[in-house]
Amino acid sequence: MSERKNPADKGNANGDICTLLIELADYERNVARNIHKYNAYRKAAAALAAHPQRVRSGDEARRLPGVGVKIANKIQEFLTTGKLRKLETIRGDDNARAVATLTRVSGVGPARAAELVRAGITTIEMLRQNQNRLTHHQCIGLRYLEDFEQRIPRTEIQQIEKVLQKVICGLDPDYSITICGSYRRGKSESGDIDALVTHPSLEIADKSMLKNVGVCRLEGRRARRIDVRLMRPAHYPCALLYFTGSDAFNQAMRAHATQHRFILNEYTLRPIGETGTPGEPVPVTNERDIFEYIDYPYREPHERNM
Repeated sequence: MSERKNPADKGNANGDICTLLIELADYERNVARNIHKYNAYRKAAAALAAHPQRVRSGDEARRLPGVGVKIANKIQEFLTTGKLRKLETIRGDDNARAVATLTRVSGVGPARAAELVRAGITTIEMLRQNQNRLTHHQCIGLRYLEDFEQRIPRTEIQQIEKVLQKVICGLDPDYSITICGSYRRGKSESGDIDALVTHPSLEIADKSMLKNVGVCRLEGRRARRIDVRLMRPAHYPCALLYFTGSDAFNQAMRAHATQHRFILNEYTLRPIGETGTPGEPVPVTNERDIFEYIDYPYREPHERNM
């Protein structure tokens, strides 16, 4: 299981429980293909990661936002026995283990991993021997697998940010660049680097954004995955909100928007008409506009770690 997106940062009093829940979440997404359960486990893990004290029981965990009865029961089982029967069964499933292994590679999603497993490719070494089956993106992910799985210190991202600013704004000082994700939320380390770029006069024909999945490396450091998205100015605020996260915060924002008859995604905020059909996007110039439209209290990026 990849640890790149694990919300259990160092110093987390419930780190072992978070790791267990993330492993269950990965199974639901990659093998069972149950996105609802995937989101539920991720949300519970995020709640536990944000809780400053060690939870002592399932009932105590149940009092945290995002932890339901079934997940609380699993936490109680783990705290009592030191293991979880469902996870033991999953770990004993060769197919599930193989899919989980292959999805460690950047660019290899659950569906593609399942296809590879059906073709008899079940390990990273076997994947390296069959690179003709992979896209360019997947080959890059395989080549730098071990580096990509290592967390990136905040200080290193700050150095990379300066390089990006120098190179891109050197082309035109009107470019705007923001590194999003857990970095923008103030975390001490991140799994990868998500950069949003826009320009006042930018037009992208027939697309809302252009995305480049690449690799960067400071001298003497590990290779790091970097996603650079070039956004239209009108879509930049919604994209900034979405790609900053966290996942749980985005879910809460979208649910609140729906309750106030708006549809919010990574591009636009649109009102829902009387017939239930979304209307034209409302004009937004910054993140605060989005919060105001849907009557949601503004949260600074560091306050969005749900």
